[in-house]
Amino acid sequence: MDQFFALLPLILLIFIMYFLMIRPQRKKEKAIAAMRNSLRVGDEVITIGGVLGKIVKTKGDVLTIQVGADKIKFEVMRWAVSTVTNKEPAPSPSKRVETEQYEDEQEETPKKTMPKRMKRATESGPESDPEIEEDNDK
Repeated sequence: MDQFFALLPLILLIFIMYFLMIRPQRKKEKAIAAMRNSLRVGDEVITIGGVLGKIVKTKGDVLTIQVGADKIKFEVMRWAVSTVTNKEPAPSPSKRVETEQYEDEQEETPKKTMPKRMKRATESGPESDPEIEEDNDK
C-alpha cells in the first residue's frame, strides 16, 4: 500500500499532462485535418509559406492555386494549406442591407483633395533669369 501512495504523485502528474497538453494538441490536429479535407474549388487559402491564393483545381492531395493579378497557377500539397480565408457563412439579407447602407455612407464623404502645384518664382520662364542670360551671352 505504501508503494501505491509513493506512485500516486507520478500517476497524477501523467494524468494532468494528458489533459493539459496531449488532448488539446490532438483536438487541434483533428480540426486542421478536417479543414484540409473540406477544401473546395473557389476557396481562398493561405499556405504555410504565406502565399495567398484561390483554389482552381483539386486532384487528390494536390491543389492548384491561382495567385496574383497575373493569375499565375501552381500546385501545392493539401498539407501545405495553413488557413482558409473565405470560410464565412453567407451574410443574411438584413446584413446585406446594412453593408450596402454603410457603403453608401462612405461614398458620400468628401474625398481628400490634393494641394495645388506651386508656381515657379519666375512666371515668364527661364529667359528672364539673369544667370541664364549671362550663360547665353558667352
